[in-house]
Amino acid sequence: MKIVIIGAGEIGYDLASVLSSEKHDVTVLDREKECLNKVSDSLDVLTIEGNATSVKDLVKTDVADADILISVTSIDEVNMISGMIGKRLGAKMVIARIRSDEFSEDNAPLTPSDLGIDVMIHPELSAAQEIAQLLKRSSASDVINLAEDRMQLIGIRLEPNSPLIGKSLNEYSALHSDITFRVAAIGRRGRTIIPNGSVKLQKYDQMFVLAKTDNIPYIIETTGKKDTELNSVMIAGGSAMGAMIARILCADPSKNWSIKLIEPDYDTAEELAIELKNVMVLNGNPTDPDLLATEGISDMDAFVAVTDDEESNIISCLMAKHLEVKKTVALVSKPDFIPLAQTIGLDAVINKKVAASNEIHRYVRRGRVISVTELRGIKAEVIELQANEGSKITQKPIKKLRLPEGCVIGGVLCNGSVEIATGETEVKANDRVMIFCLPSAIEKVTRLFQ
Repeated sequence: MKIVIIGAGEIGYDLASVLSSEKHDVTVLDREKECLNKVSDSLDVLTIEGNATSVKDLVKTDVADADILISVTSIDEVNMISGMIGKRLGAKMVIARIRSDEFSEDNAPLTPSDLGIDVMIHPELSAAQEIAQLLKRSSASDVINLAEDRMQLIGIRLEPNSPLIGKSLNEYSALHSDITFRVAAIGRRGRTIIPNGSVKLQKYDQMFVLAKTDNIPYIIETTGKKDTELNSVMIAGGSAMGAMIARILCADPSKNWSIKLIEPDYDTAEELAIELKNVMVLNGNPTDPDLLATEGISDMDAFVAVTDDEESNIISCLMAKHLEVKKTVALVSKPDFIPLAQTIGLDAVINKKVAASNEIHRYVRRGRVISVTELRGIKAEVIELQANEGSKITQKPIKKLRLPEGCVIGGVLCNGSVEIATGETEVKANDRVMIFCLPSAIEKVTRLFQ
């Protein structure tokens, strides 16, 4: 595919890196020469210096022949205008990063389609929703909903006292034959393993398990952890992300959360206090240990750090963990921090760039892709695809298919019912299939569904 990316910031760079590695024809436009130099020095893409809202500069990118135009600058208005111009010039699909909620409301006077935008993405909102989901699974480092929420993929870090240490996956399955599940991937000391039944589990393995949503609490128990209920949460940072998390939790009909939010800017804190009636909003430095201790961080069930300073997010979460807070979640932007954070004992880390990449990827992949989710800390993805009539995946049972190395079929959604896949499973047309694979296997896997 020919893909034009507007904006060479963190998200634009990350997308260009992933898409160029998948052999797409990628062009990046930005007005900042320094950002473009970083892209051209490390990636095999074409870079063009120019203004995203200039017709002349957009023409230089050959946007008229683009299969997808992705506008992900830090300014909503620039993304809207460049998307609108790109659509008029002939781009087949326009994806734009729009963080304002005004365009997604039911009574909005202008909708994304009015501006020529086919897909509107909101990385901050996606990350906030993911954090809220993590707070509902206290023992999980990752929670991914699949198959219309009928299945979940959870990430669990095996502690040294876990009863699974030293057991093979075949032994693990035999010990808990009353539960149907599949270990889809393992992160081990920087390596990613798509395992078979003979692989033995080791301490500090990051294990990703797929099961029916109702069975997830039992899966967590098998690892020696307890999925205790979290009720009180402290949020460090009241910027867009922190405010979104508070709103999502306040709107949760299933429970009454006790929330404290710390915001350093007085005016922002005052606005949030007026808006969020059920949240205790505090004006202060969310990275100040004395303030956190005074406000009772040691009495909290969960601590979420989403300030703009990712080093401070990690340090404050480590302090919370030292004070025996049950669940800590840190917002980070540097990919290198993700495996490091898990190694030093944080429960979960969230990356906005990954959220944006996951949203965009399903529009780039071939075949009937429903969702693509990158697993944090390891080099593997979970892809949810729908089988076409007559596609190769429907012609044989799974055990007789020649699946590419580095992939495993995890589950199937068929006519509203879900099942964990086995060798005897036969995929039918229009079934939705959950597949776990290394990046090198993605292209071969998607061909099976065409």
